[in-house]
Amino acid sequence: MTGKQMLGLGMMTMLATLLVPPLGPDRGEAGETGYAYNVLAPIGRGNLTIFPVVAGRSHDTRNFLTLDEGLRSGEVVVSEAGGFRPLIRGRQRYVPDGAQVNRLVLMNDSERPLILLAGEIVTGGKQDRVVGKDRIVPPKSDPIDLAVFCVEPGRWVATKHDFGSFHSQMAQPSVRRSAMADKDQQKVWSEVHSSAAAMAASASPLAARAIESTSSYARVMSNEEVKQRVDAVAVPLEQSYQGVMRELRNRNAVGVVVAVNDQIIWADIFASTALLEKYWPKLIRSYAAEALTRPTTPGRPDVKAAQAFLQDFGARRETVESEPGVYRRTELTGEGFTAFELTALLPGTDFDIHIAKMVD
Repeated sequence: MTGKQMLGLGMMTMLATLLVPPLGPDRGEAGETGYAYNVLAPIGRGNLTIFPVVAGRSHDTRNFLTLDEGLRSGEVVVSEAGGFRPLIRGRQRYVPDGAQVNRLVLMNDSERPLILLAGEIVTGGKQDRVVGKDRIVPPKSDPIDLAVFCVEPGRWVATKHDFGSFHSQMAQPSVRRSAMADKDQQKVWSEVHSSAAAMAASASPLAARAIESTSSYARVMSNEEVKQRVDAVAVPLEQSYQGVMRELRNRNAVGVVVAVNDQIIWADIFASTALLEKYWPKLIRSYAAEALTRPTTPGRPDVKAAQAFLQDFGARRETVESEPGVYRRTELTGEGFTAFELTALLPGTDFDIHIAKMVD
């Protein structure tokens, strides 16, 4: 029985681990070359290389809400674990009490389904956290448990009850991977520490002291000198790719394959150009941060290598977790890679909202 067949059982949630044969290169509808996704000529800066990706088709994602949009409007609230109190209109708001490191609570009070991506950082509460799993939260939801990892190990004192978004950057790929694939708090902390140490090592004495004085990943990345270094890499690539997206809108530019030095490390693919554009400023800064925390070595991969990485979804193991009628999240473990597919199951959808693929 495959993961898709198991969805027909009508369980509210399920988790299945299956041994499966290779799935083939195409995820989605094939384009003119026979592949669902096609890699184009790269753009680069320093030791970071970005390969634009176009798709065989695009989907209508206008109805989806991002975490940044929801927190900014106040329609989405993230709080520490705790109790509830009723609001005047009969719904409940979360009140911090009994907080836990790897648990937050989220309420989507908007009329739109909310997309949560692993790697998004929320700041506040007793410590900053990073979202650990891609998922979709339906409109007007009751408060839900949100799986998170701490990215600020040195604090456990509330600065404010509700959380805000670290809207300038997602966690860099090494931190995202520790949360998504390893699911290991100690590894997340280790990657946060390594990133901060690398930034401090190449900073001025004043900036290095500021970096070393905090355990917060968000504060390290908000340091003015670090921001300038990240922007020096990110801004030219951000502008270049925005130009590519405008030129390739009719070809459905939907994602990127990412390389640092001569190694391909990551891919992020979205259901539409519009959705990619919303996340692009945060993503490119996360890739730039990753490049800045790795020593520079000669060499860059070519388009052929990037296309081969994007085609290979042959999995030895497939793990499916689903909320029927809302989303399905599939984890694929293959030879040297782990990939995650978030599929929308809401009425009128049934397509992949986001695919993340990483090198093991």
